[in-house]
Amino acid sequence: MKKFSKSFNGYSKSEVNEFVARVTKEYENMLDSLKERDRENKTLKEKLLQYQNMENTLNRALLVAEDASNQIKRMARDESKSIVEDAKRNASRIVNDALIKAQKLESDAEELRRKIIVFKKRFRAAVETELEAIEQINDEL
Repeated sequence: MKKFSKSFNGYSKSEVNEFVARVTKEYENMLDSLKERDRENKTLKEKLLQYQNMENTLNRALLVAEDASNQIKRMARDESKSIVEDAKRNASRIVNDALIKAQKLESDAEELRRKIIVFKKRFRAAVETELEAIEQINDEL
């Protein structure tokens, strides 16, 4: 606490006035500082609110992206299953077609073998008939 020197009519007016001026100046400085801090506090609160809004927006965007990613994965799995099923069906059809062709070729080959045997028998019979005719001609001469 400030102590003032005494004068004829009480405390020294100049000291008191100096003290009051200094206290007033300090009070004004503190008041200005408080106002500046209030402005800064208001600015920081506005920025905080802005960042909270941005955070909320980013969180929503992240959730949307995550949902889209899950949906794309699900669609890719479904499509891959469909492709595999189609490939299996095509493979089965190709194998069945090949088996049918193989059976037909085997049947055709068997039919050819029978025709060759029949042809050989007929040819042999025709040759034998001709040989007999030749023998008869030789016998008649």
